[in-house]
Amino acid sequence: MALRRLDQLLASLGYGSRRDVRELVEQGRVGVGGQTASKHDLRVLPDQVQVDGQALEAPDGMLVLFHKPLGYTCTHSADEGPTIYELLPGRWLARNPAITSIGRLDKETSGLLLLTDQGRLVQKFTSPKSEVEKVYEVTVDGEVTEEMKHVFASGALVLRGEDKPCLPAQMVLTGGNSARITLHEGRYHQVRRMFASQGVTVTKLHRVKFGNYILDDLPECKYRIMPLPTA
Repeated sequence: MALRRLDQLLASLGYGSRRDVRELVEQGRVGVGGQTASKHDLRVLPDQVQVDGQALEAPDGMLVLFHKPLGYTCTHSADEGPTIYELLPGRWLARNPAITSIGRLDKETSGLLLLTDQGRLVQKFTSPKSEVEKVYEVTVDGEVTEEMKHVFASGALVLRGEDKPCLPAQMVLTGGNSARITLHEGRYHQVRRMFASQGVTVTKLHRVKFGNYILDDLPECKYRIMPLPTA
């Protein structure tokens, strides 16, 4: 962990402008190694810094597992309605680099969403070459059939408006009108379009896994800060 200038560090983590941070220091609210910080331009190790007695959140970069609810978009623009960023701590939104979602879930899809301020992670998880595994629970307005399962697994399904077939997808039937489907790519509205190609409409879509990350019992609208992957 590298030494960083105190005011620059805190400003980058959303504690305000560098002037705001200097005021925090002057008010005695910033500690370094258990001692009250004496100057705003100290060179410090981030894991030795506290504000109001609390350690800094993810000072070397943030990766968050978030349970996205229905009705929220993954955009920073409020023009499309409520956004997931309204559900996150305000300080996170002031971080520099900014926190953003890794890929998106549409407004009518719930479940696991990863958020980060690390551009390398966005690239790592969204690059088509990565073929990151994504698992969804799906409910449709008709019957889920074994024939659909074979079509999705064939690697020959071409979606409307495209000329390249989808990668093989695995599906397990979980009920007459429900299934769990595993993809290794992330095309626009892919799950909905795959089922639409078979004459049924997705009425409920919930992501439970993304890469090595599993939603488990994390409640809706809640989040968990995860360790940054080393590779």
